[in-house]
Amino acid sequence: MTITFLGTGTSQGVPVIACTCEVCTSTDYRDKRLRSSIHIEVENLHLNIDVGPDFRQQMLANNITKLDAILITHEHKDHTAGLDDVRSFNFAQENNMPIYGRQKVLDQITTEFAYIFAAHKYPGVPRVDKIAITNKNFSIKNTIITPIEAMHFKLPVFGFRIKDMAYITDANFISDAEKTKLKGLKVLILNALQIKKHISHFTLAEAIELINELNPQKAYLLHISHKMGLSQEVEATLPKNISLAYDGLSISI
Repeated sequence: MTITFLGTGTSQGVPVIACTCEVCTSTDYRDKRLRSSIHIEVENLHLNIDVGPDFRQQMLANNITKLDAILITHEHKDHTAGLDDVRSFNFAQENNMPIYGRQKVLDQITTEFAYIFAAHKYPGVPRVDKIAITNKNFSIKNTIITPIEAMHFKLPVFGFRIKDMAYITDANFISDAEKTKLKGLKVLILNALQIKKHISHFTLAEAIELINELNPQKAYLLHISHKMGLSQEVEATLPKNISLAYDGLSISI
């Protein structure tokens, strides 16, 4: 399995005007973060988790030319807004793009991208197949995917386990029952927004505490806001088995 971190950042905590803080003006490439998403290659299957507003840029930057399906964690726009750009893969692969998400997520996507799902479609719009999932295992091309339900304040979100890797973003609570699905991991990818307490995201300390509890071989943190601080300084404080992910990082397990 190969995992490419397409984006490791977030819209949370990022000002809409030019920021002059030390993170936003840093020349360290690890401090330049697009919205969080990963690309997974496993058993000849090519998946994206989430399709945020930076989707097109991320595909081009990482030279990704094949995409079989997209898993959606939740309905917030920083995780769905790039859906229009799947049309490039429609043209190249000559098939529809399967989108997997809970029914509420698919309903919201249908509303926000109504032109994609109209009865009489404008020529050239993206071609998407919506596939509803629940908190039960499902498979794509014989690869088993296990949803992990977490809470983003009061909003249920899905993380996903694929073999010995699990990905969870935009969460600040995981029940004990769901944690049992996260045992025996080689790699855990987990959100950690900032140092200070936040209403709907794990902080750095909370993420480290959960990682220590779950005890994966290796953990990577993402969905990082500029309020976290400089990557180089934060990385120096982390346990050896935990790292900040950065855009373009590729790992194999």
